[in-house]
Amino acid sequence: MRALAPALFLVAAPAGAQTASVAVPLAPTPQPPVWDPASAYITAGQDEPGYRAWYLASPWRAGQVKAFNDYLASAEVSGIVPTWQLLRTATSWKNCGGQPFEVPPTTEWPHMIQTLRYIRDYVIPSVGPVEPVSVYRNPILNICAGGAPESAHKLDSAVDLVPLRPTDRVTLMRTLCGVHSAHGAAYKTGLGFYAYLRFHVDSTKYRRWNMDPAVAAECPPIVHPDDIASVGQPLPPAPAPAPTSMLPAQVPATPAATAAQPAAAAVKTPERGQPH
Repeated sequence: MRALAPALFLVAAPAGAQTASVAVPLAPTPQPPVWDPASAYITAGQDEPGYRAWYLASPWRAGQVKAFNDYLASAEVSGIVPTWQLLRTATSWKNCGGQPFEVPPTTEWPHMIQTLRYIRDYVIPSVGPVEPVSVYRNPILNICAGGAPESAHKLDSAVDLVPLRPTDRVTLMRTLCGVHSAHGAAYKTGLGFYAYLRFHVDSTKYRRWNMDPAVAAECPPIVHPDDIASVGQPLPPAPAPAPTSMLPAQVPATPAATAAQPAAAAVKTPERGQPH
């Protein structure tokens, strides 16, 4: 921040005195702290200067980045957040010996579209601008970073974000939970919370996790359609077999009965639990 030049003012001398004016510096005006929650998660090398160094380190990266940006533009989701921030990998990239940035495989690009739409349509309007701090993680980096084996970060569907407008954790969670309850199912949005103000959004399955109990109590519980389908009415129990003493006596097979057996065998009773 550019230092403020000390302001000067003149102290008037007593009447009749012939003294020189004295310059007295004013104390600098205190400046409010800069709101920068992303700094808690971004290390040197994964910031903007780090991105420029990574970009220029290999000539072929320019073509990859342009292709990725053009793809987002073709889906009308470019510019929602800076494209270079969507290339950030894991926060622990340095400890894992990974790259600070990575262009995902082209096969995974479609997974980011719906996530960015949800961020554009509901996250930013409710909490203000956001900054991605972790997006795609290749399988090896995902393991080292402690990601779940089925992590949406491996699919380039997940974005970990921090708000750029001042807020507190409870307000952030309450706001995002309300939006998620109203619109998350249509986007198959997953919403999770980490320490401080970092939160996770993906578009792989409608779900929530890591919510403070006080906030979670205010959010409607999530019931997945597949959960409802798996909890149907139980099938009626199979009838108990008749006691042996009540079975008809065995009689020798007659030629007529033997001839009728193939036709009877062609009619099978459906197995229990299968469609009729």
